[in-house]
Amino acid sequence: MTLPQGGDIQAQADHWTDIARKIAPLVASESDRIEHERKVPENVMKALHEANLFRLLMPKSIGGYEADPLSYMQVVEEISAADASAGWCLGQGLGCSLASAFLDKSIASKIFDAPNGILAWGPPNGAKAIKVKNGYRVSGRWRFGSGSPNATWLGGHSAVCEADGSPAKDGKGRPIMRTMLFPKEECQIHKVWDVIGLRGTGSDDYEVKDLFVPEEHTTWRDSLPDRRENGPLYDIPLLTMYGMGFSGVTQGIARTVLKDFVELARNKKVSGMEGPLCENSVIQSETAQATAKLLSGRAFVTKMIKEFYETAVLGEEFSLDLRAKLRISITWSMQQAKEVVDFCYHAAGTNAIFEKNPFERRFRDIHTVTQQGQAHMTNFEFSGQALFGRTPGHRL
Repeated sequence: MTLPQGGDIQAQADHWTDIARKIAPLVASESDRIEHERKVPENVMKALHEANLFRLLMPKSIGGYEADPLSYMQVVEEISAADASAGWCLGQGLGCSLASAFLDKSIASKIFDAPNGILAWGPPNGAKAIKVKNGYRVSGRWRFGSGSPNATWLGGHSAVCEADGSPAKDGKGRPIMRTMLFPKEECQIHKVWDVIGLRGTGSDDYEVKDLFVPEEHTTWRDSLPDRRENGPLYDIPLLTMYGMGFSGVTQGIARTVLKDFVELARNKKVSGMEGPLCENSVIQSETAQATAKLLSGRAFVTKMIKEFYETAVLGEEFSLDLRAKLRISITWSMQQAKEVVDFCYHAAGTNAIFEKNPFERRFRDIHTVTQQGQAHMTNFEFSGQALFGRTPGHRL
């Protein structure tokens, strides 16, 4: 595969977006199936793998492409425009794939080298890993295993305990956390994903009991002692990367909803009006404002992603001000995208409530995405603290 040369971040992002765009019609055609089967079907997964999209963020040393975070955001956006659940699963899988830069190459290859190799995990949920010879004995149940129906390996973020069960601490007295990596067949999947939106992500619970995990099959996000790769991509905190991807999901959803609404408004007849809905002055004004919200939110987050990555390329520290502005752009773009979808849904009237039309599902999907922490309004509070030079109450 021929990639753009030099340091043009936008050119590389557009290259990968073009690849994703070619797959998007297939993804869109399977959207109903994704929704009803609660997973991304094999033919869509095969297309994503063959296009190397799941290898986008993996190190070149193990056959990845080590692309930039703007490529990540735009690819997730493009697939999400076709189907939000497929875009979410791709975004989650790519985030988890960053672990490949923090594992020995032999272990990273074991997990990711298979043609369908995908790692999935959910947030910490009270699991414990007891130290034993050459590894850990792990017991725990984790939630939100997005993409687990198609994953080959799963990860469980766990609190490390000494042999006597007491919490292990680092040199500063802080609890030690490690992510336990194990083949999916070694855990039990609990089918609990009965939710309002993003139904096709299959974000079920998964559980292990007294499972032995070798030390070399463990890591922790952003852990410098674990890091094996030097590229600037791996300087970016994992939770920050996830925020970029989640922003892409909302951008894709809102873009498609706005396009579909404009198409509907051109032809929809409304009682009391001689012409179609698009001739209503309020609709015209609100559509223009929705367009501004979507495009300005996207431009803001794109600008901040570029600045953040360029700082990483230069090997410079991410300043508190830069981290705050990136966090603001992620949360702001997600909230603006939700407002665009809300306007389109309500303005479409009764057309929006039928499953056969494109609004109902995407309304549910975006309101599920924005329940995630990356879109919480508290992010503005913590970012504002940083802008005033104060230590934020939460990691940015």
